[in-house]
Amino acid sequence: MDAPEPPRLYLATPPVFDLEAFPDILARVLDSADIACVRLALAGRDEDMLGRSADALRDVTLTRDVPLVIDDHVLLADRHALDGVHLTDGAKSVRAARKALGPDAIVGAYCAQSRHDGMSAGEAGADYVSFGPVGGGALGDGTLAEPELFEWWSQMIELPVVAEGGLDPAALASVVPFTDFIGIGDEIWSTDDPAATLGALIAPIL
Repeated sequence: MDAPEPPRLYLATPPVFDLEAFPDILARVLDSADIACVRLALAGRDEDMLGRSADALRDVTLTRDVPLVIDDHVLLADRHALDGVHLTDGAKSVRAARKALGPDAIVGAYCAQSRHDGMSAGEAGADYVSFGPVGGGALGDGTLAEPELFEWWSQMIELPVVAEGGLDPAALASVVPFTDFIGIGDEIWSTDDPAATLGALIAPIL
């Protein structure tokens, strides 16, 4: 029996970043590892900032043939020619996003720890679901997406799944056999050299 393919990396931006400096930092990270997708995950709702950030990061990802999606903002995804949208409300907005963006766009859904939301998102047309946080007990209300959730999903559901949130080496090792993508974000951006930090984080398991 063939060994399962190792998961690919799915990169989320910091919630706040310096638009002058971050595109170069992102470029170095993308050049250092095989990144399957980048998600623009800014915390604010400033339309101008979101739009300028989308344009700047699209220039970086497009030249490297890496898809770029944005958290929640379906209209901005369309307006700025992004590859799709990552919805943070589970299955609720998937059908509407798919209708707005068309069949070729990427539509993903964060479903916290809910199998039901994940399956509903898939039925509504999502291309992937993400579960989390996997580690870091102080994140959110402290509820974690346990390895058993990913194991069950990998056995029962064909829709690709992302494991994200609080991914220290132990948490990573617990889900790597059962997930299609590893979602990396805060784990690397707070360090002086995000590319090196990413390399050290994934070296034992990929």
